[in-house]
Amino acid sequence: MRLLDWIVLLGTLGFIVSYGVWKTRGSKDIEGYLKGDNSMKWWTIGLSIMATQASAITFLSTPGQAYEDGMRFVQFYFGLPIAMVIISITVIPIFYRLKVYTAYEYLESRFDLKTRSLAALLFLVQRGLAAGITIYAPAIILSTILGWNLTATNLLIGILVIIYTVSGGTKAVSVTQKQQMAVMMGGMLVAGFMVVRYLPESVSFGDAVAVAGKMGKMNVVDFSFDWNDRYNFWSGMTGGLFLALSYFGTDQSQVARYLGGKSVGESRLGLLFNGLLKIPMQFIILFIGVMVFVFYQFNQPPLFFNEAAKDKVYATEFAPEMEVLEEQHTTLFNQKQEAVHGLVAALRTDDETAIAAAQAEVQGITDASKAVRNDAKALIAKATPDAETKDTDYVFISFVMKYLPAGLVGLLLAVIFSAAMSSTASELNALASTTVVDIYKRSVKKEKDNFHYLRASRVFTAAWGTLAIIFATYASLLDNLIQAVNIIGSIFYGTILGIFLVAFYVKYIKGHAVFIAALLAEAVVLYCHFYTDIAFLWFNVIGCVAVVVFGAILQFFIGQKDERLYA
Repeated sequence: MRLLDWIVLLGTLGFIVSYGVWKTRGSKDIEGYLKGDNSMKWWTIGLSIMATQASAITFLSTPGQAYEDGMRFVQFYFGLPIAMVIISITVIPIFYRLKVYTAYEYLESRFDLKTRSLAALLFLVQRGLAAGITIYAPAIILSTILGWNLTATNLLIGILVIIYTVSGGTKAVSVTQKQQMAVMMGGMLVAGFMVVRYLPESVSFGDAVAVAGKMGKMNVVDFSFDWNDRYNFWSGMTGGLFLALSYFGTDQSQVARYLGGKSVGESRLGLLFNGLLKIPMQFIILFIGVMVFVFYQFNQPPLFFNEAAKDKVYATEFAPEMEVLEEQHTTLFNQKQEAVHGLVAALRTDDETAIAAAQAEVQGITDASKAVRNDAKALIAKATPDAETKDTDYVFISFVMKYLPAGLVGLLLAVIFSAAMSSTASELNALASTTVVDIYKRSVKKEKDNFHYLRASRVFTAAWGTLAIIFATYASLLDNLIQAVNIIGSIFYGTILGIFLVAFYVKYIKGHAVFIAALLAEAVVLYCHFYTDIAFLWFNVIGCVAVVVFGAILQFFIGQKDERLYA
């Protein structure tokens, strides 16, 4: 990194942290700390919701996902706008009418304390794990690319977040996320412009899109139905809908964003704003990944994008084998470059025969290149058994570090740090508020004054931040980081959503039945995760439906038993 990059990076992060502390200093009670005194406008709510969801994993993994798999990941979000409408109509008015601090308070009034506590604990487990990943994901990649110590990188991200989140609570999270979203989207748009600009002069933007399409990367919508396919229209519209309902309707890290709104109308507008802009935002990020893919059809990509892991092989007895693979990789790239230029020429003539022939040639070389890459991954695993052999998450940051000019590298690193900070801050704030309101205040220390709970909120925020840093420090890199977060969420969200759907709409089912039903449903989801090949998005549907079905059956028998007891 050059001096200008350091100035941009440190200046951006320093401003965000300082602004958050200054703007939200002096919270005097738990109302201001956990709900921001209900002062947030709709655009602050909307940007805060988007920034909470858009973690560093989004900006690191999503372009790499598109590089490997094309645009089809955008289907994951197809159910989100419908979920925003449903939550705006049904959930928000209930939460405002009851003046709750957390989503789980409502469950005690509808069911009982044990059901409220169960839902809160399920949230704390899954969000506590996710908080560690949102720190660890950017830390391990940045530490590898920049040569930083992993523990030090985890500490840097975690401590920066803890400083302003402990200081200002919910309001600090929301006001800083406006600046963070500006940095994140501004940086990504600049990166997208630069990757297109770096294409050969003979290749237009239209040529690049056409090449991406012929190479299978513009697969935005897939209507084929497959239980085992993670990303198609049907899984997005059903599993994605249920996941969005769970995340935005029952996950305190999101609920807290709109509970701080000035009114029901402001909160609704904030959610609908997110529903309108989230899919275009994800489309843009995925499209940037596709353009990086096209860029590497004309510029030689690394044999393995995590070059630090590859370089370790050269210090072992397997170095000669890696050199042979590097030579094969270069030879195949030179052949592929000519074939891709041939595909561009054929596309310009609209000659279907020539296009098909060029496409077949490119595909053959691509398959051969993948085989060489797989051999390299196997060799890396053989030479350094502890190495992670999936390099998807390194695709975008590798491009940034190698090709972008001074200043822009610092800006893109600021994007990643800002995203990590925004999502982590929301999670820590939500974890602390749920711990204090649903566990500590309700079941541990019931009769303390407001100042005691304000101080407890700050303590628990710092404690969850410390636990997240510890988890991040000792975690192992998961397959694809954005998928890892979504899988963890899907394991728990369906059950939580089922509890809330019963609470809102199935008045027949009471507390004892729904409590047992939730435990059984979570067991079913865990079985599906560990022992079946069902795509994780369906876990949200399975968990939710299982709670409702089990709850109805159990209530039938419990109701009959109660009738006999009181006959």
